[in-house]
Amino acid sequence: MNKTPLPSAAAPPYICEYIPLDAVRLMTGVHDPIVSGRFNMSASEGWGSGGCFVYQPTGNKPKVLDVTLSPGGSEKEAEFQISQGARRLPEIVPGAVGYYGQNGSADNTQAAATLVRGHDLLIVELVRGVKGRDNTADVVALMKLVAPKLIPDATPSPKKTKG
Repeated sequence: MNKTPLPSAAAPPYICEYIPLDAVRLMTGVHDPIVSGRFNMSASEGWGSGGCFVYQPTGNKPKVLDVTLSPGGSEKEAEFQISQGARRLPEIVPGAVGYYGQNGSADNTQAAATLVRGHDLLIVELVRGVKGRDNTADVVALMKLVAPKLIPDATPSPKKTKG
């Protein structure tokens, strides 16, 4: 098992244009994944949307990783999850709030990180990680790699502007 931390900088090759393949390989243990999806970063409303779905190429081709961007964000919901025990993400994108955690027992390799800024909602869900790796650290590291690209630095909302 490879316990190498995910890279701290995104580098090609990429899947779905924004997600570093080497990071995906490390955190899922899948070296030749089946990938589908794409991101539309030019929505007329000013936010992006889309998803990138990574599957194991063998057996019944189970999904191992899901990265989703949608215009359904709620900073209040993120703060609520943190108040209920989810761990707060470090600041990744200015003005964003996020949380992460692992689902269930220590044997479970599922982990997810959620980041919200304005209407943008970005979720990195590791459906099946590698046993023995720090799966929560992996989803946080992948969030750090992709969030700055998928939630572009927009003009601050009027309530956050200092006057």
